Amino acid sequence: MDKLLIRGGRPLQGEVLVSGAKNAALPELCAALLTAEPVTLTNVPRLQDVATMLKLIRNMGVVAERDDNGGVRMDASGLSNPEAPYELVKTMRASVLALGPLLARFGQARVSLPGGCAIGSRPVDQHIKGLQAMGAEISVEHGYMIAKLPTGWTRLKGAHITTDMVTVTGTENFLMAAALAEGETILENAAQEPEITDLAEMLIAMGAQIEGHGSSRIRIRGVEKLHACTHAVVADRIEAGTFLCAVAVAGGDVLLRHARADHLDAVIDKLHDAGVKVQAQDGGIRVQSPGAARLKAQTFRTTEYPGFPTDMQAQFMALNCVAQGTATVTETIFENRFMHVNELVRLGAHIQIDGRVAVIEGLGTTARLSGATVMATDLRASASLVIAGLVAEGETLIERIYHLDRGYDRMEAKLRGIGADIERI
Repeated sequence: MDKLLIRGGRPLQGEVLVSGAKNAALPELCAALLTAEPVTLTNVPRLQDVATMLKLIRNMGVVAERDDNGGVRMDASGLSNPEAPYELVKTMRASVLALGPLLARFGQARVSLPGGCAIGSRPVDQHIKGLQAMGAEISVEHGYMIAKLPTGWTRLKGAHITTDMVTVTGTENFLMAAALAEGETILENAAQEPEITDLAEMLIAMGAQIEGHGSSRIRIRGVEKLHACTHAVVADRIEAGTFLCAVAVAGGDVLLRHARADHLDAVIDKLHDAGVKVQAQDGGIRVQSPGAARLKAQTFRTTEYPGFPTDMQAQFMALNCVAQGTATVTETIFENRFMHVNELVRLGAHIQIDGRVAVIEGLGTTARLSGATVMATDLRASASLVIAGLVAEGETLIERIYHLDRGYDRMEAKLRGIGADIERI
């Protein structure tokens, strides 16, 4: 099993090319199910989750070909098996995004509940309620969501959908389903993430009629048929934010090519307050930092976009661990999202947890983190350990980095390219 070995203490200099966004690529791969015509995506990141989604749609009968330049060409004209089986879904919750497109185009779908997900613990119930509002008949049997149109129906019907909570994948499922529904659909309390906007732009390129994407109220007028398109996946704001934090703690001067500063306002504001210089430039973001000991710890609270993203909480906590002062981090989106804390403590961090609140006492100029063997527990937790390892004294060995490979395209190669002493072993 692969591990990462990091020898800390080296500043970072140069350029990093930010890859396409995982959280945009996954729903956009599913959007290809909505048409019998070829769909091409460019700037698709090479990630384990993307490989799993490609395997899932190929299992349905979709022809999906990947090239060496980040392109994926899909042809769903021969789709014959509208099912997402547990064996493929269990490793990736985003597989639920197949439900809306399959139901909209084929009038039926059989999609496994995401692995380890009891109904209601994450907003899978919101997906079901929204699609039921559009007329779908859905039951949960033997771990599968079994969906079909009522007898005599040929299409879903437009509806007014207000979710009980903001759900990104729910909004994406409703967008895709409504694109082929009969009549108008209004989504209230819709997620506003840039990945939602990117998916909507792709659907519009396929012939969908969508207004208001990027706001909490989206209007979709259904069409009978969608057509071929070519669409470039938006740059990954979480990868960009992760590299911003990495440069902040290690010190240095790095240009993040393709990164979008307008997608990272909340993170950049906190970095400015911490003492990091971040500037939007043509074609990317430039970040300059004096290094960990001169940073100021920052208190923040995760919330839905455009607030501070939960997917950046662990990385920014690593920054707080080595900065000056004490900070409080409140996690409001997901339970159990402090699993990285025990591993950071193994490196010498001072962190106390009370429920969904973590209090971090930064080491500042008094001490440094100390390299040790640590274990990645999830995708963003593994990124926080890489950031900590970049500034820790001695060697840090990170185990279970398959978590990292789910969401970061060759992170160690990109870090090595800007001066980090890091290798995969």
